[in-house]
Amino acid sequence: MTAVPQVDPRDVPAGATIIDVREDYEWEGGHATGAKHITLGTIAERLEELPAPGEDFYVICHGGGRSNRAATFLREHGYAAHNIAGGTSAWFAAGLPMTSENGEAPAVVH
Repeated sequence: MTAVPQVDPRDVPAGATIIDVREDYEWEGGHATGAKHITLGTIAERLEELPAPGEDFYVICHGGGRSNRAATFLREHGYAAHNIAGGTSAWFAAGLPMTSENGEAPAVVH
C-alpha cells in the first residue's frame, strides 16, 4: 500500500487544486471554494480531469476516509495526491472558504 501524505486543511497552499470525492448531495451543501467535484466512484474513469502526474494536488471528503482511499489509488497510478486530514469537517472548522451549490449558506453535509 502506498503512503499518502496527510495535510492539515490550513496547510493547503492558496490556489492549490482540490478534488472533492464526496457524493453529489454532500457537494451541493458545501465544499471548499474552488474545488473540483469527482466522486470516489467515478475517479478511475475521470483521470484525464486530474492534474498531470507529478503535479501536487489535494483530495478531500467528509472526514478523510474516502479521500485517503482515492489518494492511495491515485498515488499508485503515478499521481501526486495528498489527503486533506479531517476532510470538509476540518476545513469548515478551520474557517476556510466554502461555497454551496444550493443557494444556502455552505454547510458540511454527511
